[in-house]
Amino acid sequence: MKGFGLGDMLKIQEKVQQVQKELAQKRVEASSGGGMVKVVANGSQEILEIHIDPEVIDPEDVEMLEDLILAAVNESRERSKELMMEEMSKITGGMRIPGLF
Repeated sequence: MKGFGLGDMLKIQEKVQQVQKELAQKRVEASSGGGMVKVVANGSQEILEIHIDPEVIDPEDVEMLEDLILAAVNESRERSKELMMEEMSKITGGMRIPGLF
């Protein structure tokens, strides 16, 4: 197996930086409660938007709304992470590079 040289590592670093910029522009969406709560995140795992259908807002059951928001946020972050891993694996050829992810 051929080893990586400094030039190879610099090229990978440049590609990673480019992919990170692209990921910041990509969006993923997740929902819970049959679409009553929707969360949009970018490929950098930043939450960009939260949409709550007014019908799900019940002052008598705040805990349910909190659970729906939490579920949608966690799902959006997971989808964002999957998108990031997919894009980064294109650069590394599926090779796991410590500290890259």
